[in-house]
Amino acid sequence: MSEPSKSLLSALYNRVFPKTPNFFKLLTEQCEMVSLSVDDLVEFMKTGDETLGKKIKQDEHEADLIKMRNLHALNEAFSTPIDREDIYRAIADLDRIVTYCKTTVSEMDVLGVTPDTFIVEKSKLLQEGVDALVAGFGKLGSTPLTAADDADIARKAQRRVERLYRIALAELFKGDDYINMFKRREIYRHLSNAAHNMAHCANTLHDIVVKIC
Repeated sequence: MSEPSKSLLSALYNRVFPKTPNFFKLLTEQCEMVSLSVDDLVEFMKTGDETLGKKIKQDEHEADLIKMRNLHALNEAFSTPIDREDIYRAIADLDRIVTYCKTTVSEMDVLGVTPDTFIVEKSKLLQEGVDALVAGFGKLGSTPLTAADDADIARKAQRRVERLYRIALAELFKGDDYINMFKRREIYRHLSNAAHNMAHCANTLHDIVVKIC
């Protein structure tokens, strides 16, 4: 068969059976973007550096681009190596973590709330859980069974965030500065919501492991 004929046949085959995107790689890259945003959040909570606050807002823009790229790849894919719904859930939950990072910083600015010990510690736990997600999704293409341990680490981090949230509220509502109470409660809640989406993503990671192992 001549080279032009081979090229034509190859083009027709790829049109009918397009190459499957490497969704493990795409999800890992999205996790890494989330990790970058959470790292910036932790540093912002430690330092109060306004430059980092602005960077977190830029992180969300970059995360949106990666989310849309992954959603487009999912929509266009002829087939996927794992359940489409699992891929979609992972994409959506990872994106919400970044959104809550930006919302937390934006509302701290608007409400004039400065970081306290609870806010810093919750941010660190979020960082711990997201780092586990990066590790877990990164293992799906090679050693998927071990990714279940990373999913468990992320879920445990979320449970610790929730316990800290309850302790923080109990401490916060001891006083009589009601305006400060409600302002800080909003920030505590945003961080808890970020952690909840982290746990949802960990559940999806575990579901993927169960299905492919």
